[in-house]
Amino acid sequence: MEKKRWESEGEVRFFESSEELSTGLADYVHHVSESALSERSSFSLALSGGDIPERLGKLARLPYLRTVEWSKWHLFWAEENVVPKRHPDSFYMQAKHHFISKVPIQPAHVVPACHETPGEAAADRYEFSIRQQVKDRTVPASPSSDCPRFDLVLLSLGPRSQVSSLHTDHPVLLEGSQWVAPVSVPGEQRERLTFTLPVINAAANVAIVASGSDVASAFREAMVDQSPMASSPARMIRPADGKLVWFVDAGAASLFSCGGTTASASGESDLMRSACM
Repeated sequence: MEKKRWESEGEVRFFESSEELSTGLADYVHHVSESALSERSSFSLALSGGDIPERLGKLARLPYLRTVEWSKWHLFWAEENVVPKRHPDSFYMQAKHHFISKVPIQPAHVVPACHETPGEAAADRYEFSIRQQVKDRTVPASPSSDCPRFDLVLLSLGPRSQVSSLHTDHPVLLEGSQWVAPVSVPGEQRERLTFTLPVINAAANVAIVASGSDVASAFREAMVDQSPMASSPARMIRPADGKLVWFVDAGAASLFSCGGTTASASGESDLMRSACM
């Protein structure tokens, strides 16, 4: 694994394989939880969909199964499909299958997004649930802009540069007061709920997983593209008073020299060499 840092994008951790990335991510989540619990009595973690639920399955194995203080964990969802709770496309159900059912987290500490309730009503209900559970807040710039301060938000980079369910040029990227918003997923009929940017950027720690060659262009765009940030939601993830860490495997980094190939654009070569040397 290699650790590099670009000031504007946070720390980037490179792994040779997806399996090594999963192990590194499990170590990181464990470390962040221990750090949070050294200062307070609970650890709040918000999950996204994509490959995050399956990767968290690592935490259901030794040594984490015995060393993590599971009774103090509180789980939330940064995005969710508006489908029945037991539907295979439910991110809650995926997390339950791969992770939650295999570790001793208290059921009352698992706070899934609202299922089946449509639109703004579902967003409002989930925001209310979060307010009941997450007591820490960021210092508000205005009375309407206070946000919950999650200890960690885990996100997965999509091939269209989306994170959580925040898509390129979507109006929800401009949302400044809601914590949770309903969105329509491009190319799909179903609706989703998503954390808004202020909530994600208020977290103490944010981790973004970039895995596979299908997200290589999106990862390069997030790192070096100079186009307006709204063209890449991933580039808009910039914790205001927290830390951002990228977890990247060789497939996602394949357009960088550290991914085993040569830079495809000469203007990027210096940054690629400094990142991967």
